Amino acid sequence: MIRHLRILAVAAFAATPLHAEIDIRPVTSEAGFTAWLVEERSIPFVAIEVIFPGGAVLDADNWLGATSLMTELLSEGAGDLDAQGFAAAIEATAGSVRFDAGRDSVSLRIRALSENRDEVMALARLALTEPRFDEAALERVRAQTIASLERDARNPNTIAARAFNELAFEGHPYARPTDGTPESVAALSRDDILAAHQAALTRDRVLVGAAGDISAEELAALMDALLGDLPEATVPLPDYAEFTAPGGITVIEHPGPQSVIAFGHAGIRRDDPDFMAAFVMNEIFGGGRFGTRLMREMRTVRGLTYGIGTSVATAQHGDSFQGRVSTDNARAGEMVTLLRAEWDWLANGGITEADLDRVQTYLTGAYPLRFDGNASIAGILASMQFQGFDIDYVNVRNDLVRAVTIEDIHRVAERMIDPESLHFVIVGQPQGLEDLGF
Repeated sequence: MIRHLRILAVAAFAATPLHAEIDIRPVTSEAGFTAWLVEERSIPFVAIEVIFPGGAVLDADNWLGATSLMTELLSEGAGDLDAQGFAAAIEATAGSVRFDAGRDSVSLRIRALSENRDEVMALARLALTEPRFDEAALERVRAQTIASLERDARNPNTIAARAFNELAFEGHPYARPTDGTPESVAALSRDDILAAHQAALTRDRVLVGAAGDISAEELAALMDALLGDLPEATVPLPDYAEFTAPGGITVIEHPGPQSVIAFGHAGIRRDDPDFMAAFVMNEIFGGGRFGTRLMREMRTVRGLTYGIGTSVATAQHGDSFQGRVSTDNARAGEMVTLLRAEWDWLANGGITEADLDRVQTYLTGAYPLRFDGNASIAGILASMQFQGFDIDYVNVRNDLVRAVTIEDIHRVAERMIDPESLHFVIVGQPQGLEDLGF
């Protein structure tokens, strides 16, 4: 049934011309909660996305992984309903209430038929404000989480990512694993879970996006009912994390035929005037698609890897410009040498006007396809607020992309890209590193 609803939502918005402006309305409730709304009455379906900024960065040092584990438990029983009763109640409405935790936020995604909206919202409110955290559910989810963490501890990609973060954000919550460790999760008590619940889900740190069959007045009343009983925040958000990894190589021995390489240096803040130029620059250079400079040079020309990608990794409390690639152990040294050369190419104006024209055509053509239904739009509206964008961003974003000039690209590359500052975390049994000059 939910799959059918999704198809209906896609169909409704697919009929909208891609050049049409999206009408986003700001909504403020009596209790002071705010939201962005796209009202669409053509189908009886509504999607609501709620983001609580904070997430795993709020975990205390002595209960790492508590926010993640707590979030997994929110749909495992609430109020008078145990885990099975809560799941059955949601299923009876043909709706969905889903929680997710990340490094910088906890999110709540609600999907409902209009005729069952009140019932779905009541269940979402119950999960937010009256979670049971039953011992049986806690132990079952804890065991699942520990098993997953133990698998991750053997995964070279996870090992590389965690080691890179430890070096890049030393002494900051970003240096810690978002989901904790097997040992930290095993040590969490129910009181730790309750403390994480009080810290992560607060009424003064909340962002709401909504799309579908709902009016501004209905959304305002819904927010007050859903969020009004949450506590005020008591745990402060962390300070901004400066990038701390120096240029160089860190090798972590790991069995296997390939080396995983995480690499990068300091990045750029999302509110920087050059952010859009940096974003477009990265899409040309290493944006994770076929056709980028790095994919051509490393995969097509040299056959060093199946895939490589880089990102302008802007986050709430720290930024980096980083990438990931895997290659044969025997060619790891060659890969590092070539990546430094590509960084030098980028810093010294390698991107051409033709490169820019191609990526602008791609980015402006692909962007409207993201708005493929109520659920997608609600998520985008909440994410826009989370990232600090203006309410009209979706309607001017393509103009901002088109406004980037080759001079902008070269300026931001010269300012931001530094081959000597690259740090490489290599997980595997790499060869050919001895004479690289690190």
